[in-house]
Amino acid sequence: MSRERVLITGAAGFLGSHLCDKFIKEGYHVIGMDNLVTGDLRNIEHLMKLEQFEFYHHDVSKFVHVPGDIKYILHFASPASPIDYLKIPIQTLKVSSLGTHNILGLARAKKARVLVASTSEVYGDPLVHPQTEDYWGNVNPVGPRGCYDEAKRFMEAITMAYHNVHHIETRIVRIFNTYGPRMRLNDGRVLPAFIGQALRGEDLTMFGDGSQTRSFCYVDDLVEGIYRLLLSNYHLPVNIGNPSEITIKEFGDEILKLTGANQKLISLPLPADDPKQRKPDITKAKEILGWEPKVSRAEGLKITYAYFKSLPNEELFKTEHRQFS
Repeated sequence: MSRERVLITGAAGFLGSHLCDKFIKEGYHVIGMDNLVTGDLRNIEHLMKLEQFEFYHHDVSKFVHVPGDIKYILHFASPASPIDYLKIPIQTLKVSSLGTHNILGLARAKKARVLVASTSEVYGDPLVHPQTEDYWGNVNPVGPRGCYDEAKRFMEAITMAYHNVHHIETRIVRIFNTYGPRMRLNDGRVLPAFIGQALRGEDLTMFGDGSQTRSFCYVDDLVEGIYRLLLSNYHLPVNIGNPSEITIKEFGDEILKLTGANQKLISLPLPADDPKQRKPDITKAKEILGWEPKVSRAEGLKITYAYFKSLPNEELFKTEHRQFS
């Protein structure tokens, strides 16, 4: 019996690789696509030997051709951490504009349903808390985060345009802070930065007084929410994240306790446009998808810490100088 085929862009990235695992497990034939600018083939090397997996080394900002039928497309190709998109802002803008245009064109040609990966960053530094899907955001288009925030806002706009004009079946997920195995230890985000600093015996660096908040969702929970959204009949944006909110200072204390480190938390100046609060309202996800996160932060952090501890020393000490939350 032939398997239904799914295309996943950004397949070698943190989230993309976990999505590949999920769709293989659910019985699909997965076509992974990635240009490997921020992705890593090690994230999917365990899939390479499988008949139900194939990999295309390709940049979706250029014309995308995949032979044969495609049932679903999940568009996850984009730098996702500030340390990446500040380094390659033009490519970041192109993958969510030209890349999304190409993927939507492919979906139209294949009569495939497409899910695009948006982000809580479309809310910017929010003036509404927690953030609901009908909040339009507070985004600085010319600030350091503008290349990512506005790229994702454009992605949502062109996806809705294709839905309305060409009647493509579209889904939009707004992803909040997510963590788990296969995160890059040096990707600049607060969770791997804290754990990396603890493992290296360094003090943990937070911004300001650490009173800004974040909400962390374990990757398995997020993938399940995305899967349910793809298979649902709802085409407007849906927040997927964990509403358990914590301050950066409290989170740093949790990491120090988890790792048994003797270091302390030290304060650095706040970067421009750093969001003060981040917490998803997941009412829609609960009502429409029957979804809510199951993995506690304590449980998820134990698994993630064990993963980071298992990395070779060259990964541990391959650090960047900038950190964001």
